[in-house]
Amino acid sequence: MTRENWTIIRDEISRDIRSGRLSAGDQLPTELQLADRFEIGRHSVRRALEALAREGKISIEQGRGTFVADTPRLTYQIGKRTRLRRNLIPQGVDVTSQLVSAVRVAAPDEIAQALLLNSGAQVLESQRITLANDVPVAFGSAYHCAERFPDFAERRDVLGSTTDTYRSFGIEDYVRLHTSIYSRSAKPDEAKTLKQHVDVPVLVVTAIDATPDGTPISTSRVIWSAARVTFTMEQSDG
Repeated sequence: MTRENWTIIRDEISRDIRSGRLSAGDQLPTELQLADRFEIGRHSVRRALEALAREGKISIEQGRGTFVADTPRLTYQIGKRTRLRRNLIPQGVDVTSQLVSAVRVAAPDEIAQALLLNSGAQVLESQRITLANDVPVAFGSAYHCAERFPDFAERRDVLGSTTDTYRSFGIEDYVRLHTSIYSRSAKPDEAKTLKQHVDVPVLVVTAIDATPDGTPISTSRVIWSAARVTFTMEQSDG
């Protein structure tokens, strides 16, 4: 072999996925089986699988095995009016979210500043996991003024969308006031929540939404799988 053994395994599995010989959700052979098939050491097999996992082509799940990733890379457009469902549903993706917790807390300084609240004011912290075709793509927390939106999380679960929930509070429109994005290595618990390899990075998205007059109504911090989403920016969406 003229190339490193692990790159040959990586490239062949990639071709099998691209050609359809391996389909989304298919389980790959074990490391031992792959080592026997290619007549190489398990270290090279492991290195190839880790490279494929970092590329988002496979998912290595502890205790279950290695599977062809069944979630395509999504495109999420960030603009003046950024809406999760409007972004993803037209891509043929079934978007769902699960409420993990909703608690009242004293706003940390950065949250109070973002929402223009007094230091220590009560806010509702809602933690959610977002899934695309039942695969987790993001999770994080959103914060709302507890006085203005006392039962936001419960209404959001009943109504099914953030936009409809704001309407129930008399807010017909809202805009994205601020977005910041940076990448970093995934922490072990983040990789576990997103069901991705620990070497796949994450994108940390911090945002502030506001009414059209500029009054902040929420701030959020969401962890996205970098292998499962591409963010695009637009100057205006009307």
